[in-house]
Amino acid sequence: MSSPGPAPLTPQDEVDRIVRAWSEELPTLDVEPMHVFSRLHRLARHIQDVRRDAFAEHGLAVWQFDVLAALRRAGDPYELTPGRLVTETRVSSGTMTNRIDRLVERGLVARRGSPGDRRIVLVRLTEAGSAAVDAAVTDLVARERALLDALATGGAHQLAALLRTMLEPFAGTPVPDIAEESE
Repeated sequence: MSSPGPAPLTPQDEVDRIVRAWSEELPTLDVEPMHVFSRLHRLARHIQDVRRDAFAEHGLAVWQFDVLAALRRAGDPYELTPGRLVTETRVSSGTMTNRIDRLVERGLVARRGSPGDRRIVLVRLTEAGSAAVDAAVTDLVARERALLDALATGGAHQLAALLRTMLEPFAGTPVPDIAEESE
């Protein structure tokens, strides 16, 4: 009876080499999580670059896109209070004030008093802001689609479900920046 032969070789990447080195240096350490999280960390950094580049193609920084996208997702009339923008983008009120000021200067948003209560300020997406965010998100989705094309049919759905499960324990907590962004 012949043996089935050696198992096919799995492609090796940088993470495999790093994990193997840790396993050799600390043989009693269970390094299995590193196979997942080291790859996720590297992928997150690449995705950050993809997002930054997609937005830059449309004259936007990541933080500018975040504010404009929050307004666009709010639906017609595409306006929110600064407090709601703080909640949506998870930054401090002082940071949001600065961001709004800079977006107003560029003509991407406008401030106005609420018709029902002049003490309430509303931030509204302008036509220029709407055009910029729509173009940027369209470009982003195309770039993200290209990344997902590396997966087998149904792989994106499976991956999304797995990641949703992993994110559940963090629901409602602020999402930290991967890297410091300059404004």
